[in-house]
Amino acid sequence: MLDGAADIAERFHFWSGASGRRYVHTIYSLVECPAIPAGNYILVHRDAHDRQLVLAVGRVGHSAASLNLAEIRRRGAELGANEVHVHLLAPNAKLSRLIETDLRSGQCSGIVASLAAGM
Repeated sequence: MLDGAADIAERFHFWSGASGRRYVHTIYSLVECPAIPAGNYILVHRDAHDRQLVLAVGRVGHSAASLNLAEIRRRGAELGANEVHVHLLAPNAKLSRLIETDLRSGQCSGIVASLAAGM
């Protein structure tokens, strides 16, 4: 793979909802995540073996981007996340709520399986 393509692959991830729809997310470390506008996020713990464990699926809706970042970092720190996967393509709050529900439902089985496996 070309270096540029590898860099892009490391910065983006597609998460699937229960509907089967895929949503592209930009990946940030919890510490380096910038202030973001209203949107959806997934808090992830990536371990030393590059396995991703979804810790939470959520949505922020403050008009101040710094408040959204503060909420994400607080929640991420509480759960032990080291990555934030951000989806900002929902055109309005109603669709953002639908995306959150779809992603949460789609990732729920993975969260339960990981907990059962002792991750």
